[in-house]
Amino acid sequence: MFEAVEGLIEEHARLEHQLVQPDMFSDLARSRRLNRRYAALTAVLRAYREWQATLDDLGAARELASEDPSFAAEADSLDERRLQLEERLRHLLVPRDEIDSKDAIVEIKAGEGGEESALFAGDLLRMYGRYAERRAWQVEVLDETISDLGGIKSATVAVKAKATPDPGEAPFALLKFEGGVHRVQRVPVTESQGRIHTSAAGVLVMPEAEPVDVSIDENDLRIDVFRSSGPGGQSVNTTDSAVRITHLPTGIVVSCQNEKSQLQNRDQAMRVLRSRMLQLAQDRADAEASDARRSQVRTVDRSERIRTYNFPENRITDHRVGYKSHNLDQILDGDLQAVIDALVAADLAERLAALESPA
Repeated sequence: MFEAVEGLIEEHARLEHQLVQPDMFSDLARSRRLNRRYAALTAVLRAYREWQATLDDLGAARELASEDPSFAAEADSLDERRLQLEERLRHLLVPRDEIDSKDAIVEIKAGEGGEESALFAGDLLRMYGRYAERRAWQVEVLDETISDLGGIKSATVAVKAKATPDPGEAPFALLKFEGGVHRVQRVPVTESQGRIHTSAAGVLVMPEAEPVDVSIDENDLRIDVFRSSGPGGQSVNTTDSAVRITHLPTGIVVSCQNEKSQLQNRDQAMRVLRSRMLQLAQDRADAEASDARRSQVRTVDRSERIRTYNFPENRITDHRVGYKSHNLDQILDGDLQAVIDALVAADLAERLAALESPA
């Protein structure tokens, strides 16, 4: 079992040697790529060595238990730990998309439902912010348009890990399952008759691209500047600091107005543009993209929902995997891990099944 780990041990040793070479510091992109691979292999080897040690301890405990029954409970405990480690190793050895190691750009847009949809989009933004806090991630607001009642018409944020995460633990690897249309059922603050309304907000999750990931020709860009606007459309800046960038070959349009400086807004817009283009290239290169990526619906239509938030029943339902729970209040406060775990487990099961099925 796990014969493939032997080859990974050799690769890990080679990377360890390469990463301390003086020329490594002159190529930042290569250094970052090798460090990510080294971290992934380190997690595999850590689990593998713990599994081997547990096997040795289990053998000794079983031998002792044959002579002294008091050791039987310890043997059972070690056997349970062995099974857990074997499951983790299988998951770590499943081939992953390289972009799963990246940070994430998350876009949230209000959809059907008017002001209520904008308020719900604001709830989603806070939910992801609090989830990021629980995982000690950093959240940077790149662009945000506020509605009249304090909701979110649209928002773009960068979610970044503070250190090199273990495989499957990077922001994009977990948040990519959030892409799609989220539907809410509740009594809006604007409803005077107490009737339950349904509205929707859209979420798009992209891997944050680094400049070396995507090549952009400046001649392919049309850059427009305009004045930033706040709730109700009023101007919040007396200078043309907001920036809109159109990538002419693809038609991708990105705008940012959150910063006071035109240069800062341009830099933020370019970050989002690179990430959109990286996602586009990934989709084109992989026509058989995973279900998780295909599920990211770019139109905010209530019929194309991935999840429903039912306030009267305090219930959340993820329609892709049939996940249900009645702790909606806690989930909106950032306790999102159980939902994401269910989606990750379904994705891993699908990947494992694909590996085990005959070609």
